[in-house]
Amino acid sequence: MYLCRVIGRVVATERYEGLEGVSLQIVQPLDEDGNDLGGSQVAAVATSEISTGPGDFVTCVDGREAALVLPETYVPVDVAIIGFVEEATNRGALVRPAAEGA
Repeated sequence: MYLCRVIGRVVATERYEGLEGVSLQIVQPLDEDGNDLGGSQVAAVATSEISTGPGDFVTCVDGREAALVLPETYVPVDVAIIGFVEEATNRGALVRPAAEGA
């Protein structure tokens, strides 16, 4: 599980069977201080109760766990958003996601 910042949304007119109704977002993984870590990724939103958009701070899982948290399991996804992060701290300091492109 790791922290990400949502940087965009994906619109897909053709979807793999089992991904109907699953939102897709572009996320930027973050390090423990809120700085960008690696390249951006496309993530499936695990449940409709998670309403995220660009600029939001979220927690993600990848690999097999990403495929297991979706409404239909074992669909071909690499990353899934599993929660919205309201606040995170690292060694007592508040972690804030860096602004896009910072």
